[in-house]
Amino acid sequence: MAHDALFHAKTMGLRTVFTDHSLFGFADVSSVLTNKLLTVSLCDTSHIVCVSYTSKENTVLRAALNPEIVSVIPNAVDPTEFTPDPQKRNANTTIVVASRLVYRKGIDLLSGIIPVLCYKYPDLNFLIGGEGPKRIVLEEVRERYQLHDRVRLLGALEHKDVPNVLVQGHIFLNTSLTEAFCMAIVEAASCGLQVVSTRVGGIPEVLPESLVILCDPSVKSLCDGLEKAIDNLRAGRLPSPETIHNTVKTLYTWRNVAARTEKVYDRVSGEVVLPMNERLNRYITHCGSVTGYIFALFTVLSFVFLVFLSWMTPDSNIDQAVDATGPKGPWAEQYSSEKGRKKDGP
Repeated sequence: MAHDALFHAKTMGLRTVFTDHSLFGFADVSSVLTNKLLTVSLCDTSHIVCVSYTSKENTVLRAALNPEIVSVIPNAVDPTEFTPDPQKRNANTTIVVASRLVYRKGIDLLSGIIPVLCYKYPDLNFLIGGEGPKRIVLEEVRERYQLHDRVRLLGALEHKDVPNVLVQGHIFLNTSLTEAFCMAIVEAASCGLQVVSTRVGGIPEVLPESLVILCDPSVKSLCDGLEKAIDNLRAGRLPSPETIHNTVKTLYTWRNVAARTEKVYDRVSGEVVLPMNERLNRYITHCGSVTGYIFALFTVLSFVFLVFLSWMTPDSNIDQAVDATGPKGPWAEQYSSEKGRKKDGP
C-alpha cells in the first residue's frame, strides 16, 4: 500500500518521503523481486529515511540509490513509559523475552538456550511475551524438560502491557536473526535491564557497549553471553537500573527524532518535483529495459486516469487541507477563534 501511495503521489505532483525499516538479502527469489520493486518505487522518490546506518547501506544497495538522498533517523522511546521499578522485579534471576514467536526472531535459538541455562542455574526463570507459529516449539521444550514453573509463556502482549513485563526481569534476551534497529532492546534498557543480543543487522549501532552484550547468532554464543550477564548481575558489576535508564533516555528522544525529521521535510519541500518526461526517462534508464518500460506505461496510464478524475471532480470542488504550521499558523488561529465563539455563546 505504501508503494502504491508513493506511485500515485508522484503522478499528482507531490513530493514523497519513504521510511524503510527492513533488511533484505540479495540472493533468494523473493528478495530479488522485492528489491526490483523497491528500485522502481524509489528511483524518483524525493527522500528516503532509514532507521540505522546498516539499514541505509542495505537500502542503497538494494535500490541502487544515491546515498545523499538517504537519511538515518532512529526510532525513539518514551522514558516516562519505560521506567525501572525495582519493587516489581522477581526475587529469582529472570530473563525476559518479548517478540513475535517466528523464525526470523530466532525462536529456534531460544528453544536451545532454555534447557541449557535452566540446568546450570536452578533459580533462573524465563518470562516470554509474544505470539506466533513458533510458540509450539517453546511449549515442547517446556514439556520435555518439565519447566512449567520456570518458563512462563504470556502470549500476545499489547504495547501498553510491555513495560509491566520488562520491569519484572533482570536481563533482556534478543535472539533475532535479522534486524534493522530493534526497538525492543531500547525499551528493555530504558526499563533498566541488561541486554544480551545477537550481533546482526543494525543492532550493534543501537546501544553503547556498557549496556549490551553482543553474541553470534548461535546457542553456544548466546549462552556464553547470558552466563556473563548472570555472573555480573550476581557479583554486582552491572550498572543500576536507574543508571541504565538515565543513559538511554538521552539517546533516543522523540524531540530529537522530530527535529531531524523536520529537517528532512524542510529540505524536500524546497526541491523541484520531477516533470513527467524526466520521470519516464528515469524509469527506463534506472530500472532496466523491461521493467522500466512497463512502469513507464503504468505512469502514463496513471496520469491519464488522474486527468479523467480531475475532469469528473474539478479541484475547485475539493476542500484544501488546513495549514497547521505551528502555534501561530492558520489552524491554531482558527481553533482559537472557534473556541472563543463557543465561550461567548449565543
